[in-house]
Amino acid sequence: MARASLRENIVNAAVEQFHIFGFTAAGVKDITGAAGAPKGSFYNHFESKEALAVVAVERYGATRGLTALGDTSVPPLVRLRQHFEALRDESLAYGFSRGCLIGDLATEIADHSEVVRKAVQDSLQQWCNALSGAIAEAQQAGEVTKAMEADTIARFILGAWEGALVSARSDKSSKAFESFFTVVFGVVLR
Repeated sequence: MARASLRENIVNAAVEQFHIFGFTAAGVKDITGAAGAPKGSFYNHFESKEALAVVAVERYGATRGLTALGDTSVPPLVRLRQHFEALRDESLAYGFSRGCLIGDLATEIADHSEVVRKAVQDSLQQWCNALSGAIAEAQQAGEVTKAMEADTIARFILGAWEGALVSARSDKSSKAFESFFTVVFGVVLR
């Protein structure tokens, strides 16, 4: 197995550090330390911490299971439920100590960094597109109402999910997830 490059180690450490501590609190020294890299090597690979945050958002987005939402061998509503169940289970595994890195960066730094804002926007759009595709399939199958466009429903569900994560973290409880699943799969996706 090939050894990860120093750049990859820094990216992986950044995803972890940003996810645990946030953008502002995760310093370059913390990130390079977690990567086992000398601090000075950081600028050999990244122009700035913001540039690293863009790569971290992309890397994190790639772990959100969006390709599974397009797996047409699985019924669309099953795919959607499995998607959010996996994300819920991840939150439970972390003991409600982490939210969504994309949402966290959106609230922490997107107002102050155009490059990070754009990366967050692109990532959320990719996620919305994946959700919307599965919802549109469910609409075509007659499993979900066509009263609203699939994209509108997807944006609502994504916002509801991000809100559920915030509530779950603040309450240290899965009650927000229970409400999310009840409303989204019992009311919205009908």
